Amino acid sequence: MRKYLYTIYTLICSVLLLSCGADQAVKKGDKYYAVGEYYDAAEQYKKAYSQTPTKERNLRGERAQKLAECYRRINATTKAINAYNNVVRYKKADSLTHLYLGQLYLKNGQYKEAEKQFAIAIDSLETRGEGREVRDLLKLARNGQNSAQKAPEWKKAGSDYIVKRMDVFNSRRDDYSPMLGGDEHNQLYFTSTRNQAQGDDLSGITGAKAADIFLSQKDDQGRWGKPQSIDSELNSDFDEGACCFSPDGHTMYLTQCKTHPNYPRYATIVVSQRTDAAWSKPTELVISKDTASSFAHPAVSPNGEWLYFVSDMPGGMGGLDIWRCRLLSHGETGVVENLGAPINTPGDEMFPTFRPNGDLYFSSNGHPGFGGLDIFIMKAESLTSQRLRVGASAGILSPLTSKLEHLGWPLNSQGDDFGMTFEGKRNQGYFCSSRGDLRGNDHIYSFYNPEIVQTVKGWVYEQDGYELPAAQVYMVGNDGTNLRLSVRGDGSFTQEVKPGVDYVLLATCKGYLNHQQELRVESSKASEEHVLQFPLANISAPVLIENIFYDFNKATLRPESATALDELVRTLNENPNVTIELSAHTDCRGSDEYNEKLSQRRAESVVSYLIQHGIAADRLTPKGYGEGRPKHIKRKVAEKYLFLKEGDVLNEEFISTLPEEQQEQCHQLNRRTEFTVLRTTYGLFDKAGKLIRKPAPAQPPRD
Repeated sequence: MRKYLYTIYTLICSVLLLSCGADQAVKKGDKYYAVGEYYDAAEQYKKAYSQTPTKERNLRGERAQKLAECYRRINATTKAINAYNNVVRYKKADSLTHLYLGQLYLKNGQYKEAEKQFAIAIDSLETRGEGREVRDLLKLARNGQNSAQKAPEWKKAGSDYIVKRMDVFNSRRDDYSPMLGGDEHNQLYFTSTRNQAQGDDLSGITGAKAADIFLSQKDDQGRWGKPQSIDSELNSDFDEGACCFSPDGHTMYLTQCKTHPNYPRYATIVVSQRTDAAWSKPTELVISKDTASSFAHPAVSPNGEWLYFVSDMPGGMGGLDIWRCRLLSHGETGVVENLGAPINTPGDEMFPTFRPNGDLYFSSNGHPGFGGLDIFIMKAESLTSQRLRVGASAGILSPLTSKLEHLGWPLNSQGDDFGMTFEGKRNQGYFCSSRGDLRGNDHIYSFYNPEIVQTVKGWVYEQDGYELPAAQVYMVGNDGTNLRLSVRGDGSFTQEVKPGVDYVLLATCKGYLNHQQELRVESSKASEEHVLQFPLANISAPVLIENIFYDFNKATLRPESATALDELVRTLNENPNVTIELSAHTDCRGSDEYNEKLSQRRAESVVSYLIQHGIAADRLTPKGYGEGRPKHIKRKVAEKYLFLKEGDVLNEEFISTLPEEQQEQCHQLNRRTEFTVLRTTYGLFDKAGKLIRKPAPAQPPRD
């Protein structure tokens, strides 16, 4: 009897201890949950659930529900399904339980089970009456049911996208939100929680290290290098990720999420500037005075005027929405606008990004799809047609007339698919997906769509010199196109063009003459890049006119000179307020008097040609310098002639020190025809100095 009583006492104590331990675990779990640390909360709820006796069905159901919520939020899909099924088993399920179960089964590719759960959720919600919350949940459930019924058919239909996993970027942890950078798209920035990330603590949200931004670079053979942590103050012990760049590549916008032991963590958008070769320590971009909402996933529009981002701030459509604000000078932002329907839904819309042609790509779990986050596209022409709805307190944009486009299989899958970045104008680049990873980790994939895309690539540079990154290019087309294009650091620009359209492109830069090119785009059966050159003449230095040829010891222009002279006629017509001195030069052989007379006659021959082709005589001054102004070598010429260096002057004394072959090359360089800008105000003022007309605009006319 004594032994029996002792056994009963021991069992009672064990039950009491377990119950006390379970209660303590729930309290700890609730504390973690309140500040958004769902991984740590799940560990505590799991402990509490396992210590709760089976016969206490009500309590086990409540704790299973807490556990399921955490697993769902950290993308532990299979564990979340099991936990929600325990909620159903212990009769604690409601319409939300079945809605979430349907979404999780959909994400797992279990479409029959998903359809069953959505049907239960719809039946339950239809009995709850009216109200925005019920309408929103019903919309999500019906979209989910539609997805579960049609996903196998959509998957079978497929698409033109070709997808490949990029293991060179991936680790055993999360690797996501790739973003291409560099003038040649030879840098890939992405977010990762791999072991090389800064800090020693594991995140209470994910159980992994806090995310950092990593960088991989292409070598000369086009192979991607091993990802490296960025050696600057860009990363910290907090979470950083989901970055994007301004059009000039000098400003980075990224998401940062700081921790606090007692308060929920809110994501903010921060800004880093590139100075020399390093990124500065980020500073917060103030979008709103709302300090209880998250701001994340920045994306800058191709023209650099708008910042698109994700937020749960009040006034949205439900869940996470995509918003935008205008980027002002000095790091300030304008009024915040919600993109509205059909982009935003009662679900979550996240990870906006732009293709260079202005198309908006984003991910959503609120529209019909394969499950999880699927990628959708809103075409540029539809996006720009949005108008701000008058009287909306938060600025909700009016619904669009065109439909969204779902990008299909295999770009989309039953997992989370998001974070696209494009390699130039073509429909290819990188994105990330959680497909095929049992732990729900995200990894980076490449994508390619063999669509026909025609582009124009131009190079703006100083005539007889180097690139002009400060230049602007204006582009108009007979289809109504009217664009101002920025030039990259290497003097290049790229723009998509359309078949059947005639384009005029005008390059301008302060201190240089304008240069215009025309382009006719024909239909093509394959992607094609049209390359144009824009050499700009410096208005403060002599400009060489290449390929001008005269008969031997005469001033007669040879026929092959016509191409270069016609180009000069075009330049003068494009710059009608300019007058020039047209100068001819000889080598040092022969008498000074003979060379001066010969060069004068040659300069006059060129001026006569220009006058015959419509250039006013009073805009042209011929001048023959003979051998009096030997050529000064610039860096670009020195790169071509290795025996010369920048700053050399090809006078007779210098040439006499060279071998015979190099002497002849120097004589050829001295025999040249150049022009120098004298005035830039021709035809603007009368004799009294009064303005007659304004200078011709740099932008070409719309017609």
